[in-house]
Amino acid sequence: MDVANLYWIMAYIIAIGVAGTLYWYWHRRTGLRFLRQLTSQLQQQDKVRKPLAIDAVPTDYIPLYLQLQRLLTQLPPPLGRDKLTGLFNRVGLKSRLSRLMPLNQGMFVLIDIHRFRYVNDLFGFSFGDQLLLAMSERIKQQLNDQDIVARMNEDEFLVVFKVPLSDDELKALQSHLQQPFSINDTVINLQVQLGYLDISLHYADVSQMLRRIDLALVRAKSSSGLIASYQAGDDTSQHRQLTIIRCFPKALAQNELYVVYQAKYNLVSENCSHVEALIRWESPLLGRVSPAEFIPLLERAGMITMLSQWVIKQVLHQQSLWRQSGMRLQVAVNLALDDLCARQLCQWIVTQLQQWQLSADVLAIEVTESQLMTDMQRTVNVLECLKRAGINAAIDDFGTGHSSLAYLKYLPVNEVKVDKAFLENVATDCRGQHILSSAVSLAQGLGFTVTVEGVETQTELMLLQQMGVDKIQGELFAKPMSAAELEMYWPELNRPIGEAS
Repeated sequence: MDVANLYWIMAYIIAIGVAGTLYWYWHRRTGLRFLRQLTSQLQQQDKVRKPLAIDAVPTDYIPLYLQLQRLLTQLPPPLGRDKLTGLFNRVGLKSRLSRLMPLNQGMFVLIDIHRFRYVNDLFGFSFGDQLLLAMSERIKQQLNDQDIVARMNEDEFLVVFKVPLSDDELKALQSHLQQPFSINDTVINLQVQLGYLDISLHYADVSQMLRRIDLALVRAKSSSGLIASYQAGDDTSQHRQLTIIRCFPKALAQNELYVVYQAKYNLVSENCSHVEALIRWESPLLGRVSPAEFIPLLERAGMITMLSQWVIKQVLHQQSLWRQSGMRLQVAVNLALDDLCARQLCQWIVTQLQQWQLSADVLAIEVTESQLMTDMQRTVNVLECLKRAGINAAIDDFGTGHSSLAYLKYLPVNEVKVDKAFLENVATDCRGQHILSSAVSLAQGLGFTVTVEGVETQTELMLLQQMGVDKIQGELFAKPMSAAELEMYWPELNRPIGEAS
């Protein structure tokens, strides 16, 4: 038992002794026997954590019993142990492995429950806790005496096998853990992802091995079978990712990030009144960092809202300048799921508009279809709030997510942007043309304006005109450009597209 916990237990035993002594004067034998029971329970709390059955408590001692049980629940969990499952936690595992070093054989297997947070969202946290307990028991059934298991975080378990598992054994382990669970008469099926590390090939210090098994799990999440090992070079990739996250706040402060604008052309009115704000990062240390690289990292690091607020402020500042010079256009900004789920997002944007003395029509919000489906109700609530404030919204990358057609008619958006993937080989692919035409007709039939992204050739343009598409966006019309360049080319962008260059 850890020393810190021992001190807590001794303190409670003393308190119990004082209280028990008072009762002992009135009920000598019964009080002493019951006091011993409770003392024994406290001494075993780090192993059991279960109260005495109340029917075993003498009636006169029930008040004392209830008070002591309240104190017992306030006792901190043992250091190195997970409170829910009783398994080692990350701290306890590192301590155990440090005592076993040098560890030069065996295998680390990191087990992740795919999309576990949806279980909590759908069934509640109590249900989720029972599922985690059932999973921990199922994992323990697969262990030998000298194997070790730990709960690393909410839905990840790490097993240290003394003997490495073969590929077939890893698949068998995954299959066993994915057998349906029955919780409270509810049957639930799960997917399990496994990252593994052969200790004989990578044995080093404990922290490095734990870092590498985390990287193995990252690789497993993107593999077809959801099982993958650590690969040489993963450390280099992780180092760059950590550097991006660490450098980002300083990059914002030192103006390494900037906004460019890509125009949208209205095929109906033959002018340009809408643009999309895109982010660029030129780092002295990292070079050019692609948004596809740094935006997912910022989302995982909880820093994406910092970026989104910076972009909106930059856009509104630029809009203020453009309005003063007579340029009237609407700028669309992409927001992440974390932004959309923030309670104060709508009010914050309205406040920013008021500070810059701008009307709501200067701004539009874009959200990807996949983000929309991740938390449909909360996202719709925010979009409705934006709509009431007069701010338009659009579904980005339409057709590439997993939205149900039944939901589309309820979405409070003005526009859908059909993903450029629909244009692949569209000039020669009759089926592709039919799918694209159907998507356009469906969206317009529901009252949405349709913009097609990634238009690069005249042939694509002619097909889209025949389909009745409202707007196009792509390098055929305009590449992303700085605010100064947009101002320079603005008159040209508002001529018929055949005349624009």
